[in-house]
Amino acid sequence: MGIQLTGPATLALVGTGLLGAATLDAVDSARPLHPYWTAEAAAGTASTVTAIAAWTRRRPDRGKAGASSRPGTGLATPAEIRRLAGPRALQRQAAVLRPALAGSGRPRVPPQELGTPIVRCGRQWIWSPVEDVTLRLGGPRTGKTGEIACRLLDARGAVVATSTRADLIDLTAKLRAKRGRVQIFNPAGVRGIPTTVEFNPVAGCENLALAGHRAADLLAPSSHGSEGDREYWSAQAKRVLRCLLHAAALGDRPMREVLAWVANPDGAGDVRRLLRKSPVPAIEDDAAQFLGTNDRTRSSICSTIMPALEWLTDPAASAVAHGDAFDVERFLREAGTVYLLGEDDSTLTPLVTAFTGHIAREARRLAAMQPGGRLDPPLTIVLDEAALICPIPLDRWTADMGGRNITIHIAAQSRAQLRQRWGDTGAAAIMNNAATVLIYGGTRDPGDLSAYSTIIGDRVEEARTFDGSGRVVSVSHRRVPVLTPGQIAQLPAGQVIAIRRGLRPVIGTTPMVWERRDVRPASPAVQPITCDLSQGRNE
Repeated sequence: MGIQLTGPATLALVGTGLLGAATLDAVDSARPLHPYWTAEAAAGTASTVTAIAAWTRRRPDRGKAGASSRPGTGLATPAEIRRLAGPRALQRQAAVLRPALAGSGRPRVPPQELGTPIVRCGRQWIWSPVEDVTLRLGGPRTGKTGEIACRLLDARGAVVATSTRADLIDLTAKLRAKRGRVQIFNPAGVRGIPTTVEFNPVAGCENLALAGHRAADLLAPSSHGSEGDREYWSAQAKRVLRCLLHAAALGDRPMREVLAWVANPDGAGDVRRLLRKSPVPAIEDDAAQFLGTNDRTRSSICSTIMPALEWLTDPAASAVAHGDAFDVERFLREAGTVYLLGEDDSTLTPLVTAFTGHIAREARRLAAMQPGGRLDPPLTIVLDEAALICPIPLDRWTADMGGRNITIHIAAQSRAQLRQRWGDTGAAAIMNNAATVLIYGGTRDPGDLSAYSTIIGDRVEEARTFDGSGRVVSVSHRRVPVLTPGQIAQLPAGQVIAIRRGLRPVIGTTPMVWERRDVRPASPAVQPITCDLSQGRNE
């Protein structure tokens, strides 16, 4: 049990130690050292060390990463971090996380194969297993992209990365090319980087279930968070678009034909004829109901579908919506990387969302055929600015994908942004399903700050009452927030609050991609990589 000292007592002990040392110096200069002075010096030195240790233990946090992870602060201690979130904690899960590696006869699986280090607190790293979802919340220019790029480089298997800018490509593409094939999907033409991979939303829709998923993904940007009448029309639009995609696939028609059917339902007479080839006869009845309904209802359904197909009016986007289905199995086998670039609130968002959804759902299907129902190596999905360009159903995916070794790393600007995109229920589900949440400073929204303070929790603080002479007359205990909303808002630049499941909160720093040794030789920028799709290697 440590010695607890007040300020005056601490100063007195320091003075005693210094006096003993000074006396020893004076005596040593006058005559040979006597055993008495040796004992006096030892006592003085011991008092000094004790006082300094007590003062160090009681001194306030100066803002250094890890300095606040001390007993009594309500934050995790280094011992807790090491036991619950350190490398050995990962290695104890090796048989579940990477069964192939754990059964390969290796004495110990390296932690880099099982997870990624996301926050540094003093000398300790908090590691995130490959089965965990991570969420980082912070405003622009707080360092989210620099941190999430490290997750991309740490991935041992295939990676899907979305972003509104080319930063991720600049910082990581050359290094990812050493691991596997790199492809870029850039229908928006961000910074003039050429698209090197095609995605045809009609491909594979001969399967009615897949057509339904594809329709949901295309409609996702305009349907998430909808309520009331909007929710009803979104459901009707999904049902109709599923029919049209299925008919186009059965008739080997392009996506432009689907757009023509939606724009002019009266000219979609051949849809029913194409659907007669379907292995599900009832689907023709769905199409007949849509085509035969009154003009007002049909117009409402079509107006709900149209925003999901507006990207077809963009020549660059329409040009990449051809070809066969993207080969996800090969992509996973080769540990490839696909960068998906889009623009904020762009008409291209449905196309990017559908492509991401196709890869993730196919990966989930393939995972079900693997030992333990997990991909090995895992698939990593890095979603920078997820709410802006890739509003996939994260409220459901974050609950299901991790157990299949499909790791999802999400970056968003705030809880309010999550609620705007996925609704209150969806945003709450994403927050609950994320095993690790990183909170950056600079937030100004009182609602978000109060929510963060509540999640971080309380600690017990000792309150003393003094009389007029300064003596303690009573001691009580009260619960206070570990971090107040104001402290969270004023978090220094470069620091984050990490809230990890099963571990008390931690204040630490996140690694930045440009600080990594393997990235520095490629700085300050990396030229975009072109890919030889026919031979499957990078040039």
